[in-house]
Order: sequence, then C-alpha cells, then structure tokens
Amino acid sequence: MKKRIFTILKVAFFLSIGFFFIWIFLKQLSPEERQEIILSLRQANYSWVLLSILVGALAHLFRAERWRLLLKPVGYNPGHFNTFLAVMIGYLANLALPRLGEVTRCGILNKYEKIPVNKSFGTVIAERSVDMIFFLLLFFINLWIFWSQLANYVNTHVFDPVSQKLTAVGHNTTQLWIAGISIAAIITIGVIVRSFFRHARFYIKIKNIVKGFIEGLKSVFLLQKTGLFILYTFLIWLMYFLMVYLCFFSMPETAGLSYGAGLSVLIFGSIGIMIVQGGIGVYPAIVAETLFIYGITEVKGYALGWITWSAQNVMIVAFGIFSLILLPIINRKYMQKSSVKSQ
Repeated sequence: MKKRIFTILKVAFFLSIGFFFIWIFLKQLSPEERQEIILSLRQANYSWVLLSILVGALAHLFRAERWRLLLKPVGYNPGHFNTFLAVMIGYLANLALPRLGEVTRCGILNKYEKIPVNKSFGTVIAERSVDMIFFLLLFFINLWIFWSQLANYVNTHVFDPVSQKLTAVGHNTTQLWIAGISIAAIITIGVIVRSFFRHARFYIKIKNIVKGFIEGLKSVFLLQKTGLFILYTFLIWLMYFLMVYLCFFSMPETAGLSYGAGLSVLIFGSIGIMIVQGGIGVYPAIVAETLFIYGITEVKGYALGWITWSAQNVMIVAFGIFSLILLPIINRKYMQKSSVKSQ
C-alpha cells in the first residue's frame, strides 16, 4: 500500500511540474496570443504529424534491432517481434515513471525469452550510455555549426547557470569536505560489509546480480557486428530528427525552416524531456524559445512545440498499447508449452 501511494505521489509530482510550466508560459500571454495558439493547432496539417509518428515508430524498430545485437554477446538471441514489442511497452511505462521502462522491457524478455533481467538490464544501460555519447556529440556539433544563432541561448541557459553552481561549490569548501568524507565512509562501509557477509546467501545473490549487470555492460565491447551497431545508432537518431523536422511542415510559418533549426529543436527539446518526465509543459516552452532564435514568434513556436510533443507521445501510447495487446497473442503457443512442461 505504501509503495502504491509513493508511486502515485511520484507521478503527481512530475505532472505538477509540467502543469506549472504550462501555467507560467500561458500566464505571460495575452488572450489574443492564447487564441492564436489554439487557431494554429486547429489549422495545422496533421498528415505531416501522422508521418512523423510512423517515422518515430521506425526509430524504435531500429532500437530493438540494436538491442538484439547487444544481447547476442551475452548468449541470447531474442525474437524480432518480442524485442520490438518489449521496447514499445518500455517507453509506455516510462510515461508513468522515470526509468520504469528499462526494467519493464527487461522483464518482458525474461518472461517470453528467458533472458535474466540482470544481464539484459546491463545491455540497456550500455545502449543508454551509447545514446548519451551520441547525444553529446550532436549537441556540440550543433553548437559548432550554428554558434552564431545559438550563442546567446547557450550562454543564458547553459553556461551561466553551470558556472554559477561551480563557483558556489568552489567557495563553499565545507561541501567539498563533506562530499569527500561521505565517499570515504561509503567505501569503508562497503569493505567492512564485504568482509563480514561475503559468505551470506543474500550477499552472493547480490554479487551474482552485479556480475550479470557488468556482463551486460561488457556486451558493447564484444559486438560481432560493430558496423551494424553504429548504423542502427545513426538511424535511430536520424529518425528522431525526422520526427521533429516533419512536424515543421504542419504549419506554414515553420515549413521553411532549415535542417539546423530541426537539429536545435531535437537537441534542446531532448534536454527538456530529461529534466521533466515526458517533457510535459517544458518541451513546448523550450521549442518556442529555440525557434525564436530562427525568427519564429513565440506563439507559433509554442504551438509547434505542442504538435511535436503530442506526436511523440501519441506514437508511444498507440504503439505501446498495441504491443501490450499483441505480445501475449503472438506468444500464446510458447506460454502453453511452458505451462505443460511445468505440469
């Protein structure tokens, strides 16, 4: 019961942050500007949005195939359908709680493909690490190519806040001492616990979990098809970019924007999704501010932000629910065989 209440409170917390940002942005607008946003949403060409949704689903198909490549070095070869459906259900779960999707999709492969969760979860962390490296690469490429347009934005929203935090930490040596002592204490406690409980059953169980997790992480260095892995990674991010860029054509004001604007929205919008669960409220505001750099009014940029955000989430919800329905159906024979064997 306590766990359920905590989960509800956690979801409510993230939703409240999103609604707070929506309220803050709309409060700054006049009634005419709010009406203009509604009109832009009504007049948008949603055929481009539908195409964007299909492209987004294709990105997750490439993600599923890339995940299969990571699972092979640890000794498993799950089916194409089960892996894709697990990925889509995982993204659906992530809309409810941060990082719940990673555990969910590993649990699905454990149920239908008999892959230990600790090993598959290690591969998920590995692919997330690769995505973060690729994201940072795109981030700095974007800054380098379009620095003249983005300099003011980055200085105001990235460098200044970070430098202020670093300066504050640098002046407060007490915090540094506390952090150092805490790390030393954790290491000491870890050594003591290991020496006293290394033969205990629960310690061995935890050790095996960690071992499987590390084995999953190592999979990225044991790939048999490294070139294909890199290709899938490139295609995933290309589809992410196209999902954003295609939405530009849904509004006449943004239809003529450059690829650079699309890349900027992808990069800074992704940061919004990382900050607040699902990017609710934050994502449209970031898109509006980013497109303002490229000459789009804040009102039109905000409308496009909602269109792009809605396309991403409609894709996740639609394909996620479809996967939930389809998964037990296509695995019915397998489950029947498992039940017979258990008897």
